[in-house]
Amino acid sequence: MKKLAGAITVLICCSFIHADNVMTRFKTPSGYTQQFVATGSFGAWLQNLPLKPAGSHTLLFNGDIARTDAYTAAVVDMSVGKHDLQQCADAVMRLRGEYLYQQKKYNAISFNFVSGFKCDYLHYANGYRYKNGQWVKQAGKDYSYAAFMSYMKLVFSYAGTLSLEKELEPVRDVSTLQTGDVFIHGGSPGHCFIVMDVVEDVHHQKQFLLAQSFMPAQNIQVVKDSSPWFSLVRANNLPYGDLISAAYLRRFK
Repeated sequence: MKKLAGAITVLICCSFIHADNVMTRFKTPSGYTQQFVATGSFGAWLQNLPLKPAGSHTLLFNGDIARTDAYTAAVVDMSVGKHDLQQCADAVMRLRGEYLYQQKKYNAISFNFVSGFKCDYLHYANGYRYKNGQWVKQAGKDYSYAAFMSYMKLVFSYAGTLSLEKELEPVRDVSTLQTGDVFIHGGSPGHCFIVMDVVEDVHHQKQFLLAQSFMPAQNIQVVKDSSPWFSLVRANNLPYGDLISAAYLRRFK
């Protein structure tokens, strides 16, 4: 039994070491080093997100190949759902919500609707449901993952780039750009990208990986142009690529 337990431990450790995630899939460019990211932070969680096998297509919620597939550098191994809900801002909120849920920071899970209504997870988990602009008690307490996903679908239905942009703080000093930051412009439609990893050279010039969803709802994809590594000083040909600018850089509080 001891030998078997030891073998299982080795197998688990090796699986973890060789896990295919953002950090292992995308090697640091020559001349650059990884920006420090604190253990347990949102940035560290994003760096360790599992990816679907290399070569996977970016798919729509209905299973069709997305029109953004040509820009796919990798596909995040996370559900998109069966409805046209998890679009650009929704994907960013999904990632933030998933991180906080996994950390059990339930009181920090909260997103505003475009109307301004504060949709916090604690109300939902304690049985309240959104009705006519207010919370109404309709169910029992439920902190399960299924209930969390139902909460996120509610957020997707009423929030968007307009509301998320207002929630995020402008990054005044672009030299502090970090993993977890968001390039966003609210509108109908607006768009946003989330920073998945940051590297810098000896002159503190930064390059970074970006992820997005799109319309219609699709897998969250790490994007590429000529390279998966983007820069504020290098032009790109991505749809909405003009948002990759200091003027649109925001951060979760």
